[in-house]
Amino acid sequence: MSSIETGGRPDGTPETPKLSARETWRALYRHFRPHRRIVALGAFLALIGAASGLAQPLAAKALVDRLGEDGSITGILLLLTGLVVLGTAIESVGAYLLERTAESVVLAARRTLIGRLLRLRLPEVERTQPGDLMSRVTSDTTLLRAVTTQSIVSAATGGLAFLATIVLMGLMDAVLLGVTLGVIVLIGGAVALVMPKIAQATKRSQEAVGRISTVLERAFGAFRTVKASGAEERETAVVEAAAQEAWRHGVQSAKWQSVAWSSVGLAVQVSFLAVLGIGGARVASGAISVSTLVAFLLFLFYLIDPVSRLVEAASQYQVGTAAIARIAEAEWLETETLEAVTPGTAGSGPASVVFEDVTFRYRDDLPYVHHGVSFEVPGPGMTAFVGPSGAGKTTVFGLVERFYEATGGRVLVDGKDVHDWPLADLRAAIGYVEQDAPVLAGTLRENLVFAAPGASEEAIREVLVRARLDGLVERLPDGLETLVGHRGSKLSGGERQRVAIARALLRKPRLLLLDEATSQLDAVNEMALRDAVAEAAREVTVLVVAHRLSTVTLADRIVVMDAGQVRAVGTHDELVANDPLYGELAATQFLAAAH
Repeated sequence: MSSIETGGRPDGTPETPKLSARETWRALYRHFRPHRRIVALGAFLALIGAASGLAQPLAAKALVDRLGEDGSITGILLLLTGLVVLGTAIESVGAYLLERTAESVVLAARRTLIGRLLRLRLPEVERTQPGDLMSRVTSDTTLLRAVTTQSIVSAATGGLAFLATIVLMGLMDAVLLGVTLGVIVLIGGAVALVMPKIAQATKRSQEAVGRISTVLERAFGAFRTVKASGAEERETAVVEAAAQEAWRHGVQSAKWQSVAWSSVGLAVQVSFLAVLGIGGARVASGAISVSTLVAFLLFLFYLIDPVSRLVEAASQYQVGTAAIARIAEAEWLETETLEAVTPGTAGSGPASVVFEDVTFRYRDDLPYVHHGVSFEVPGPGMTAFVGPSGAGKTTVFGLVERFYEATGGRVLVDGKDVHDWPLADLRAAIGYVEQDAPVLAGTLRENLVFAAPGASEEAIREVLVRARLDGLVERLPDGLETLVGHRGSKLSGGERQRVAIARALLRKPRLLLLDEATSQLDAVNEMALRDAVAEAAREVTVLVVAHRLSTVTLADRIVVMDAGQVRAVGTHDELVANDPLYGELAATQFLAAAH
């Protein structure tokens, strides 16, 4: 079992989970593992560069000794120059390999996240803000970039270089080494106290970035409503508040990181002064030579690099833990298992639908939407679902598509429980038109073939005529290749509904689900599409949630729902005569909507 802890805020944005140190390292290694050989090579090259740097103080000591002996220094100068050039070249190659690998880590993490997010179960999406999920794919994976490669290599190479430098300094003079370590340990303890503050500030900054994405996604999703309501300034203020919060926590993180980095310089400078004073006294007493003091001071300055690497690794790790936790949370959301459609398994001809005493609620803390719903729909033909708002009509479609799982009872398609269907095969047999009839950004053609990418030109032309879209295509400047805008903003509400219906018909489904699919159509187009649906109902099973009397009277059977139960099933005439609720709906709601 995972020890992850999650919470939530009043606005529905999930809290960043708290991972144990073990889980953090496990998640870190999962991202790092596929690239471990390249990272090891980069670390090896960095170590070679570090070794060449370690040789420089020794060469400098030899140079000072040679000057004291009035010997030639040309060879030693060439050696020093060669070490500097060689070390720089090797470290540059290693740095390139690590940067390239870091980008590969980000790419792999984004691929994994994108693949999972698009397979999330619908309840998970409804519980999580889409903008916050998107920020995990963008900004959080960017933070992951440094911690999975640079911090690991910095910790490994910095640690080894630090130990090697300390050993060489100890061989030169143990007293000066003690002075140096005393200063480093004193200041290093202060740095250790700063590191958790970096992690905390970074986590809060990333959460605020996620809220920025959430608010912007909400605003752009209802852009016309925002403008019509005069809410631009209010929405801007909400976004600015989130941006201000991200800035504030980002500044806090930067402050603590600057403290950590400044401490490195302070430790080296204090050590230098202490070594210079004590070392000078030891030279005067004859305990060590001048060349030894010079070499020791060079080693001390060289120590800046490995200590900086260690501080950098610790800092990046603290920054990365927040990103790893947020990415892990997204990876642990429940997904659907989708496989390729199995040829021939979806069946042929119209599908039947049966509900057997189905109960359902969206969450354990919410009331039931269905209280033992039962009905049978043989195919082909049209079945209309009617009833007051909140009766559970649209939920029927969600259970057939397995967007949600029934709490009790059984949902059968073709006599087989929907749980026994491969999910891809089940949905391949269904055409579905949502209540909002969404249209995706892109061309009109891309929207039409979205559910049937292999549709022929002839099939497209046929469905355009059936959905009364052929005239629209002729008027558009680029025909089917015309861009429809964000969420189909360049189309009217009725045109979007016709595109959604055409998209469903083009799939040639065995079961067609229409959720108030003609609510935004004018009388002429509504009548034409009603005839198209009636024609389709001769070959497939059509389930329709309807509020217009003209649509309901065409149905072969009508299911009347109220308060999550089926109260009556029959034809229009039967129900008008025998069911008071349907009679009231037919006399008021349907007739009013039909005008």
